[in-house]
Amino acid sequence: MLRDLVIVGAGPVGATLALALRDADLDLVVLDSRAAGTPYRSDRSLALSHGARLILERLDVWPRLASTRGVVTPITSVDVSQARGFGMTRLVASDHDVPALGYVVSYRALQSALDAALARAGIGIQFGAAANKVGGTPAYVAVTLTDGNADPITARLAVIADGSGALVDGIRRERKDYGHVAVTAKVAINRPHGGRAFERFTDEGPMALLPEGEDYGVVWTMTPERAQETLALGDNAFLDALAARFGPRFEGFVGVSSRRSFPLALEIARPTIGTRAVVVGNAAQSLHPVAGQGFNLGMRDAFELAQTIITTPRDALGDGPMLATYAKRRLPDRVAGIAFTHGLVQLFGTSFPLMSWPRGFALTLLDSLPPAKRVFARAMLFGIHT
Repeated sequence: MLRDLVIVGAGPVGATLALALRDADLDLVVLDSRAAGTPYRSDRSLALSHGARLILERLDVWPRLASTRGVVTPITSVDVSQARGFGMTRLVASDHDVPALGYVVSYRALQSALDAALARAGIGIQFGAAANKVGGTPAYVAVTLTDGNADPITARLAVIADGSGALVDGIRRERKDYGHVAVTAKVAINRPHGGRAFERFTDEGPMALLPEGEDYGVVWTMTPERAQETLALGDNAFLDALAARFGPRFEGFVGVSSRRSFPLALEIARPTIGTRAVVVGNAAQSLHPVAGQGFNLGMRDAFELAQTIITTPRDALGDGPMLATYAKRRLPDRVAGIAFTHGLVQLFGTSFPLMSWPRGFALTLLDSLPPAKRVFARAMLFGIHT
């Protein structure tokens, strides 16, 4: 049976694509490796841009998500500074005519809202179906599952949205290890945060405080060796180390929970399209968490791909010209988003003492030039290019 479309991965990016195609009269199937009725193994916090909110509003997901108590925390301002050096800038939502610069959302809560929206739209998910190879021909693409007893799924087009690194013919992944890990935690504070987020650049790498409920979520960059030592600390010692590293920009940490770590690397798919196949989201690019670009870039991948599919005749779905059109449309945003994130890591993530002055100058210049601040804010809200 030849389907029109197979989407590998029903996470936020794959689900966004499926929902954006709900009225397109396509024979599509969505595959997901998790078992039916089960959440993803671990929860984590996501920083959604204003642009991502607009996408979720169009899909009728945002109103239900935002109405659930304690699930969505608006970021009304962002304080950007460097430790042991001058220079800072502050972005405020009201200066850019938006209700918030972004939102911190639980991954599980977002996934649950998307699952419910898929069910309302009558889009079924084939659970327990993990792909391990995707190969295309001029006529169709075949998705082979890890279950050796399952028949390959054939379609005009396959979209890989699970970030699992399933082998796709003609697409390779390049990886640059940053040599650091991110330690994440949830910290309680002794006063209301008012929706204020912090991005703090230290000699070990970027740190972020993201308002989450009544507390803060922490993303703390450090070497793998230091991460092991930090995770082994008692709660009070951990908070003391956090306060010492973060410096005087914020004080008042009183509790900590949910500590974990993950390695930091840049992974890029080259190219993003193969024969009747395309990769989106983390399968296309996995970025450093600084400035929160990666997830939002993936959401834009999905929504833009949906618009391309909708305007493509069925008999041209998945062919070379159609995929080339999509790749060309996404290239400026994708390249700029990768370069922006990687550039911040290179400029602000080095301990080289002579870099402190140009970093401080850049932050001071950004804060003193409203046009430059608007460009920077627009990148945070909508991406580098839309």
